[in-house]
Amino acid sequence: LQKELLKYKQEARNLQGIKLPSPQDALQQRLIQQDASVLQLKQELLRANMDKEELHNQNVDLQRKVEERNRLLAEYKKELCQKDRHLQQHQTKLDEMLRQLSEASYQQVDLERELEHKEALLAHCMKREAEE
Repeated sequence: LQKELLKYKQEARNLQGIKLPSPQDALQQRLIQQDASVLQLKQELLRANMDKEELHNQNVDLQRKVEERNRLLAEYKKELCQKDRHLQQHQTKLDEMLRQLSEASYQQVDLERELEHKEALLAHCMKREAEE
């Protein structure tokens, strides 16, 4: 009776289109799932490696840009130091010229006073001579 029951159950399943998976079919299905998982992991690894390579390239590019900017900064600092030295030299020359101008101005004032004094003396002498 039990054999007959199993036989009828199998027939009923066959008629309904339902098939019990055999151990071989289950193993094959499991292998297909594992292959799909492995393929998905390989794709993720490939994407991760591509992302890593892209980040590495960006890092190299950024390092190159930083080095270029550091080089330019060093050049600008050097130029600034040279300009500071030139400015200091010009400031020293300007201070010296202002000092000389001030001295010349004092000398001019002294010479003008002396000239006025001599003109006054000359006028006094000429007046006395005219009176004599």
